[in-house]
Amino acid sequence: MKSLTNKRILLGVSGSISAYKAPDIVRRLQDLGADVRVILTAGGSKFITELSLQSISRNKVHHNLWDKEAELSMGHIELAKWADCILIAPASANVISSIASGKASDLLNNVILASNAALIIAPAMNQQMYNSSALQANLALLKSRNVNIITPDSGTQACGDIGPGRLPESSDIAEQVATQFQTTQLSGKRIIITLGATLEAIDPVRFISNHSSGKMGMALVDTCIEMGAQVTCVYGNISIPLNDKATNIQTLSAQQMYECVLSQVHQCDLFIACAAVCDYSAKDPSDQKIKKNGENLILELIPNKDILADVCKLEKKPLCIGFAAETQNTLKNAQLKLKNKGCEAIILNDVSKTEIGFNSDENQVIFISQKQQENIAKNSKTKIAKNILEIFIKEFL
Repeated sequence: MKSLTNKRILLGVSGSISAYKAPDIVRRLQDLGADVRVILTAGGSKFITELSLQSISRNKVHHNLWDKEAELSMGHIELAKWADCILIAPASANVISSIASGKASDLLNNVILASNAALIIAPAMNQQMYNSSALQANLALLKSRNVNIITPDSGTQACGDIGPGRLPESSDIAEQVATQFQTTQLSGKRIIITLGATLEAIDPVRFISNHSSGKMGMALVDTCIEMGAQVTCVYGNISIPLNDKATNIQTLSAQQMYECVLSQVHQCDLFIACAAVCDYSAKDPSDQKIKKNGENLILELIPNKDILADVCKLEKKPLCIGFAAETQNTLKNAQLKLKNKGCEAIILNDVSKTEIGFNSDENQVIFISQKQQENIAKNSKTKIAKNILEIFIKEFL
């Protein structure tokens, strides 16, 4: 079965009798792992209620372009950025015409114009309307713009006519949406990705670590798998679930992660060092809990081995991507890291900004290589991961 794990699907429900199927479409998308939000058009609200869609999706249903509360934060733009895919099911003849004409007359049309997400349309209408030259011309125009059109089923319709125009089964629609995310850009590639924080013991109770959650690294794991790669995930301390399609290896300390990567890396084509590895560890961690005695405690810290640098020194090294989590002189430090490590690319992340730093669901990075420096605007870490890999593939693969 195809998967929509970690995918954000924006469902547009327009004015067709088939709108009664919308709650089931939401459910089938969720069954494949998607997070679903709904835009209900004025026409769609004549056939299905906002409350029913909200209950199933477990998210607010959006319907009004002029919602003062939402538009304080440019709600339609936020929806456009949020979506990995916009699905219109059912898509009425009127909505199809509006999209083809590039109108911005309601919330759904505005979101479509403001989004670069994949657009999928599932027409549903009377067979004579569907076969009309105007409707077919609009569908042809949309196809020329790389809009995916789900072919309607044929059969007896609500009006009694027989012919094409029926909305396909909800499960079939969900499967076709999932197909849009299946790519082969990394097919056959073996990739090792490190993620999460390492824990450096002070004693059996205490340790040195950092705030990394592993979210950015897991987004890369998910995206690489989606692109067809065979992924080994070497993880430290994380707060997110693992992808069971990867080979998952748990490590705790920087030394354990180092040994694991160096034992595996000769088998891979690409190494992505996304883990927040502690630079230092305690020289002599105590075997017993250190008791508080009212005096200062002095710890001697020694540098940990540099996983990325040592991988890049291998005679037959894989392609390598590193991450630079910086708080000051960010660009200068990242460029220096690219030079010193010897990797193909560095991803600069300013972790001093809480909205894109550790534990956040969004990120904003700069892709830096010897040939280019490309800003990747603030977005979900899933979309950031996809952008990083697409830029890397274009330059190096």
